[in-house]
Amino acid sequence: MAESRRRSSSSSSFSPVRIESEIGVGDESECREAAGVASVSNGIRGGDTTTEPIPSQLSKLERSKTKTKGQRHQNILPEEAAQIFNDKIPVRQKRKLLKRIASVKHDGTVEFEVPGDVEPQAPGVGSDDIYNIVVDDEPLDATGPQYIPPLQIVMLIVGTRGDVQPFIAIGKRLQDYGHRVRLATHSNFKEFVETAGLEFFPLDMVKNKGFLPSGPSEISVQRNQIKDIIYSLLPACREPDIDSGIPFKADAIIANPPAYGHTHVAEALKVPLHIFFTMPWTPTSEFPHPLSRVKQPAGYRLSYQIVDSLIWLGIRDMINDLRKKKLKLRPVTYLSGSQGSDSDVPHGYLWSPHLVPKPKDWGPKIDVVGFCFLDLASNYEPPESLLKWLEAGQKPIYIGFGSLPVEEPEKMTQTIVEAVEQTGQRGIINKGWGGLGNLAEPKDYIYLLDNCPHDWLFLQCKAVVHHGGAGTTAAGLKAACPTTIVPFFGDQPFWGERVHARGVGPPPIPVDEFSCTKLVGAINFMLDPKVKERAVDLAKAMENEDGATGAVKAFFKHLPPKKPEPEPSPAPSSFSCFRKCFGGA
Repeated sequence: MAESRRRSSSSSSFSPVRIESEIGVGDESECREAAGVASVSNGIRGGDTTTEPIPSQLSKLERSKTKTKGQRHQNILPEEAAQIFNDKIPVRQKRKLLKRIASVKHDGTVEFEVPGDVEPQAPGVGSDDIYNIVVDDEPLDATGPQYIPPLQIVMLIVGTRGDVQPFIAIGKRLQDYGHRVRLATHSNFKEFVETAGLEFFPLDMVKNKGFLPSGPSEISVQRNQIKDIIYSLLPACREPDIDSGIPFKADAIIANPPAYGHTHVAEALKVPLHIFFTMPWTPTSEFPHPLSRVKQPAGYRLSYQIVDSLIWLGIRDMINDLRKKKLKLRPVTYLSGSQGSDSDVPHGYLWSPHLVPKPKDWGPKIDVVGFCFLDLASNYEPPESLLKWLEAGQKPIYIGFGSLPVEEPEKMTQTIVEAVEQTGQRGIINKGWGGLGNLAEPKDYIYLLDNCPHDWLFLQCKAVVHHGGAGTTAAGLKAACPTTIVPFFGDQPFWGERVHARGVGPPPIPVDEFSCTKLVGAINFMLDPKVKERAVDLAKAMENEDGATGAVKAFFKHLPPKKPEPEPSPAPSSFSCFRKCFGGA
């Protein structure tokens, strides 16, 4: 039990929230609501903001009573909120406080408030608090990647195409160093992975739709999808290649957090694990968890524990089932920052430190390695009509929301056209999957575009307006484009806020507040020469970054030294065996 408690120590400065008093499956309704948060973080849920929230009778958690704009959940007194930061308060009492202040929104994000006069606790520096030790760790570019004997590396990646793409870049770079790389992800990315020259293994046998459920009946479908993913992690680490039959046994695991079971599989196989992600997952006092909605700085660090707690509620039964039945490990009783596994796991974050610098309270086990790009533009041949349209006038403004569904595509299209016309600009509308671009009559200042590589297209644009996915944000900034983000869900508001804080774009426009007036204001903001100058400066700073190489360097840096094989005992001679048989010394 002592070992179980050690593995469950939280990586934040707050006491771990104990979710259950004994090992076992939690209340099914509690799990179903928490699965909403879990599925947003792994991409099973997506951007359909029209979906109704799960009915309150399905949950034990405190929820917003109505969806009225501006409605706030129950607040707490300052002296009560201060108890959240007090390690002497029993975790059961803290849990009650969390249930009072946190509410799960209809898009799967978590909202809570902490009174502004509550002071955040300074990060601790205990021996188990490795993420909060502030040190001057060695820069990744200080030395080249060290030589590592060839390894078999499995990458366990869950999410959308934007989540998978950076790991293809990292996998290709690892192959350059002579390692065998297997990328295990959703079945619908098989061609994408194999075309890049990497070995593919399916994490689930269903395609990742990437949309919110249409109602409570689909929550069980989501949980089954998550369970399928979790149960396919172990085979991904040790089963032969599906097509060739070549044996595979993972020497190391690279994973993103929404794979959920990665830490437990690594524990069972006794192989090193390195976690990489496109959004922050490590507690910090500098900004809140991307899946939380909290404005007060005193609540930033706490937001990571709250989101982690809710995710754990949704997956704890599946994780413990995996540990007992497949991994032959003891069940996990307590929650930690890694869903009950060892906190001493290195993390790498796939964004530019020039956009979001590494927080001062992140220690040596955490690296910010830079954005990871795939060169998709070199093989792209744009249609002749697009080239002629681009040559016919000034650089356009790009507007597109990728695969995210739009509630009223005709209305949004008209809003975009009016804003472009009012500002005297030309616009490219990416039709995407949302149904944008249905015009009653063609406009010479509007070009309707099907999907096109961003690394080519954004170089042709003066500014971009998009949903704020990490990859799309990176591509726009790399092309020195002032950026307006219209977030739909998940981590997209986080990137909108970071872009605005860097001065290269206006405040984000939530999709349900999208209007001609706001879009006109955003376009005028981006047309300011000072904003363009800052965008150019940021692009120049990012120019020499190579996130894929940075990730490989971080992986090598934190890879534990291989333990020497024990020397075999010398075979006893026949004479000594003869003596022992007859009682000799």
